[in-house]
Amino acid sequence: MTAVQPSPSSQHAPAPSPAQAALADAAAATASAASFAGLLEKLDYLGPASIEMVRQAYHFADKAHLGQMRSSGDPYITHPIAVAVQCASWKLDAQALMAALLHDAMEDCGVTKADLAERFGISVAELVDGLTKLDKLQFNTREENQAESFRKMLLAMARDVRVILIKLADRSHNMRTLSDMPRSKWGRISSETLEIYAPIAHRLGLNQTYRELQDLAFRHLHPWRHSTLTKAVNKSRNRRRDLIQKVQAEVQTAFDRAGMEVRLAGREKTLYGIYLKMKHKRLSFAQVTDMYGLRVIAPSVIDCYTALGILHQLYKPLPGKFKDLIAIPKLNGYQSLHTTLVGPSSTNVEFQVRTEEMNVVAEAGVAAHWLYKAQDAQGSAAERLGTQWLQSLLDIQNETRDAAEFWDHVKVDLFPDAVYVFTPRSQIMSLPRGATAVDFAYAIHSNVGDRTTAAKINGEHVPLRTHLTNGDVVEIITAPDASPNPAWLSFVRTGRARSKIRHYLKSMAQTESADLGEKLLAQALRAEGIQHMPSDDAENQALWEKLLRFTGNRTRAELMTDLGLGKRIANIVAKRLVALLGEHGWRPDAVLMTRERYTSHEQLTQGALTLDGSESATVQYAHCCRPVPGDEIVGYLGRGEGLVVHRSICNVAKRLQHKDSERFITVDWSEEPSRLFEACIVVTVQNGKGVLARLASELANAEADIVHVDMDDEAAMGTVDLRLTIKARDQAHIENVLRNLRRTPSVLRTQRVLPQ
Repeated sequence: MTAVQPSPSSQHAPAPSPAQAALADAAAATASAASFAGLLEKLDYLGPASIEMVRQAYHFADKAHLGQMRSSGDPYITHPIAVAVQCASWKLDAQALMAALLHDAMEDCGVTKADLAERFGISVAELVDGLTKLDKLQFNTREENQAESFRKMLLAMARDVRVILIKLADRSHNMRTLSDMPRSKWGRISSETLEIYAPIAHRLGLNQTYRELQDLAFRHLHPWRHSTLTKAVNKSRNRRRDLIQKVQAEVQTAFDRAGMEVRLAGREKTLYGIYLKMKHKRLSFAQVTDMYGLRVIAPSVIDCYTALGILHQLYKPLPGKFKDLIAIPKLNGYQSLHTTLVGPSSTNVEFQVRTEEMNVVAEAGVAAHWLYKAQDAQGSAAERLGTQWLQSLLDIQNETRDAAEFWDHVKVDLFPDAVYVFTPRSQIMSLPRGATAVDFAYAIHSNVGDRTTAAKINGEHVPLRTHLTNGDVVEIITAPDASPNPAWLSFVRTGRARSKIRHYLKSMAQTESADLGEKLLAQALRAEGIQHMPSDDAENQALWEKLLRFTGNRTRAELMTDLGLGKRIANIVAKRLVALLGEHGWRPDAVLMTRERYTSHEQLTQGALTLDGSESATVQYAHCCRPVPGDEIVGYLGRGEGLVVHRSICNVAKRLQHKDSERFITVDWSEEPSRLFEACIVVTVQNGKGVLARLASELANAEADIVHVDMDDEAAMGTVDLRLTIKARDQAHIENVLRNLRRTPSVLRTQRVLPQ
């Protein structure tokens, strides 16, 4: 046998460089991604005829996208193949896979719906059309185009849920390759993913896709935060590996001892989930204790509850951390038992206990319908998996053909905990269910919320407390001099609106309280014979520092705010200030002291404070007696409440004066009040037709506004008492209103409600 000698040229052929080898590997990977072979491996659940149909769709798409490249430099066909592979993992049918391969053909390649219908059938054409964005030339703005495209997609989904599954697969691959896109587009695409597509995936029960979309969006929206958390999680994972392994071993031993066959799987909280928990609950990374957990897969529902009992015997459960989502599933069909136990080293470990079928639904959600389709010839898979709502989504088209009604139905069903509304420029905004026009205003911008005066919904004026519904077009009307109303806090739904309103009111209250504190201290000083308060300058700095040490305040402004809120007594502070002034040579004016300290009733006071109704949050008019200009009044400086004004004959005020007299100051009305004041009146009438209308007309003629009407359930009675809360200028105005009412037919008696 003759040995074959290598040729000289082959002996000296240079070895490929690492760079050349890498290029060759990349080219091979690209060729593999662009070929049908990779997809073919995932199609083992389809028959030969179905596979051939998918192959034809691939060849059509490959030809249509020929010459087109993605931002990464790969052939464009790699994207449709990746989308189809994702759909194949959900075991979608051949039509869905064909639509996945062709989903960009209409938009990017000039292929018409008629072409697709003729070649692949009307069903595939409808699916592709539902995935195709609208013609941008039809719309004036990007926002309007986005809104209408999203609306079209949802309407298509109402006819066929496979539309949204393909769209989610499309969005998932786009997010995986987002790094190849220009950085300027990362923010918009990631925000859209977090606000629209991730919630849809969650509602459909596609938890794996939901988590992936959230983490990919988080990575590109906040790269630095994502990188930092990744490093922290890796370090924590290394530290806790032994602990988790120990817990897993102890749990497995406990189940073996009980003779139960279960499957254990580890579960780790997503980076975005950790980030949200840290952000919303204001926790440090070390304080997030439920990053790791174990999933127990049991054979049956009964075994799930048995497994729960074994776990609770092994480790102590945390009170309030148990959820039975098997008995009461989530709206998207998710079922599981959740419990948090105190494991070794006092580490909290979350356990999820479920059956294999529940686990499939938890990961695949709506796609589980197709995963179990082949196994369930009777078609009861949806019911068995707790996904009855799927059928309602698919059957919406049978309930109505009206597009607007389609929109409402799908929205309500798909987003049970959210409403989607539009700005006048067709931008989509997501708000919690029960949100109002004020929530919408603050969602746009805090300045818009602060300046809100009115709102329009679908072109009609509505009260600000009106609840928003899906599809509403909301317009906010603002005014430069407007400010938040404290009453908004009683109906706003979002935390953002609530915190912004409270922050504004607190800031205003502090400013106004400081002004009131200045007035109170100045009046208390005059009662001590000091005409002017010492100025806040370098000359008197030592004096103010001594006073602040006495009161315990850090700054002069803080002291004035405390005086205005009633946390400090102006009399006491004034006496201390007079003593300090005496050390610097100031002497009280005896004449001023006599004039200011003693009234005609010879009662010791701090001097009168004049009120005109413009004092906002610093001054409150007591609801127990509702004082108006012309009434004799007193002022009570409540602890942290500011100044509360009562009528002098009010029993509440008398009780407070008896036990807390040093907090009372003399107050008086201004010559010209700046607003109307509330008062309560009782009108006794003969019950009959049109009585309330006549009263309202008479009140309007008297220029009095009705704030509230109350009456007992006395419809069968001939005589009833109407209790009205009205707004009036002063005491004389109220008397005029009562005289006019007495002249009204059917009115027997009228009187102002006196304080109790």
